[in-house]
Formats: sequence, C-alpha cells, structure tokens
Amino acid sequence: MSTVSVIVSTYNHPEWLEKVLWGFHCQTYKDFEVVIADDGSGEETKQLIEKIEKKVKFPIKHVWQEDDGFQKCRILNKAVKSCSAEYVIMTDGDCIPREDFVQVHYINKEPGYFISGGYYMLPMNISKAITLKDIEEQNCFNIQWLKEMGIPKTFKNNKLTARGFISTLFNTFTPTNASWNGHNSSGWKKDIYNVNGFDERMQYGGEDREFGERLFNFGVKSKQLRYSAVCVHLDHARGYKTPEAIAKNQVIRREVRQNKSVWTYHGITK
Repeated sequence: MSTVSVIVSTYNHPEWLEKVLWGFHCQTYKDFEVVIADDGSGEETKQLIEKIEKKVKFPIKHVWQEDDGFQKCRILNKAVKSCSAEYVIMTDGDCIPREDFVQVHYINKEPGYFISGGYYMLPMNISKAITLKDIEEQNCFNIQWLKEMGIPKTFKNNKLTARGFISTLFNTFTPTNASWNGHNSSGWKKDIYNVNGFDERMQYGGEDREFGERLFNFGVKSKQLRYSAVCVHLDHARGYKTPEAIAKNQVIRREVRQNKSVWTYHGITK
C-alpha cells in the first residue's frame, strides 16, 4: 500500500494530463499512487492513461463518471473513496508538479492540519511549448528558462526560486490565506470523511474553499506552503464558469460560515 494517494482531477484535456502525469513520474519521493478523478472525459483520455501507465513508476487508478456538466465535487468524492493511503494530495490535470512536490507534502503532513500549496500560472504559448524532456530536466520550473521563453520579471517568480529559509519566510509572511486549493492541497483521509467530503450541489466557483471552511469548522488548521509545494499551472479556457453557478455557491458558502457547518448532506455519504 502506498503512503500517499494523489488525486488528479481532469476533464477532456489529455495533452495537459500527460504532462502532469510525467511530472509525477519525475518525483524524488516515489511511494505514492495516482487516482485520476475524471469528470466525464472521452476515449482520448482513456487511451492516454492506458499508454502512460506502462511508462510511469507509480500505480494509476482511473475513476470515471458520465459527463453531466461540471461535477468536480462528485468525482472527487468518488476518487477519495478509491484512495488506498491515509494521506491525500489533491491537484488538477493542468498543474505540473515540481520534482519535490509529493515529498514536500509528505514531510510536512501533521495530524490536525491540512496543507495549502501554491501554483505559478503560465501563459498558453509556454504551456504548449513544454515537452516531456523539459519536465524531466525541470526546465519549466527554471526561472532563467522561463525568462528566455518570455516570462516577465515579477515578485511571483519567487515561487520558483525561493528555497530553504527564504521559502519558509515567504510562507510565513504571505498575505494570502492558507485555504484549501483544488490545484495544490493535502490532508488526512479521515478528516475528509469527518466533514463528508465535497458538497455535490456546488459547481465551479469556490467549491474547494467551502470544503476547506468546513475543515476549519471541524477544528482542522492549515499550513501555508505556497512557496514550498510548487506546481506550474498550464493555461486553458473555463467554459464551465457561469454566473448562476457562482451565485449558488456563494449562498452555500455563506450558510456554512453563518452556521459554522462541518457536515454536508450532499457529500460522500448521502
């Protein structure tokens, strides 16, 4: 049994998913499984997974459901049930993990806490240009390589360059809240079950934050590691983002805050 389960959510983007899975192939910490939470992708994604699982060093579970619009919360709950490890990392099929990604989550895990990691957003031209060789050589995390590709000089570049004491300093003093982020967070499976997972009424817009707010209400604290647990976020369109879904989600989140809710009746256990 693996010591860590990594859930990677995806929907119909096999080109990006391949790069992400190759990023996990290059991890320094090897004792993990990947559970692909597939929200209704077509045959191309299935074929990619069958091809790449013969090449990578970790076991893959493909958890799939019928395409019914944006139902990420539903497939994440199914994926959690498929995890064999007691500790779970969650990320997305458009986020390539740096080679120390799993290791950083694993060595910083602590009972009573979840970890909130960071991401570095890439433009579309660089997202497309990254090859599997670039991932093996970690070029896509090398700020000099990215500058040559046209990345501007900004403070956010510290996410890729900060190491050791400097990354600890930035983690401590960043003004960003250590919330649950779907692209890069981890926690204990028992804590996920204690709040009944994700609220399946929610579609795109704050569904990860709502889950994290219920963890807080349960008494779980968070660790900020956005300058230590790093992934690069590949660009893509968000056709599933609608004002109606966001408004509905805001109502649910407001109720959770007002009632200090822990349990959702629309989660893993119905």
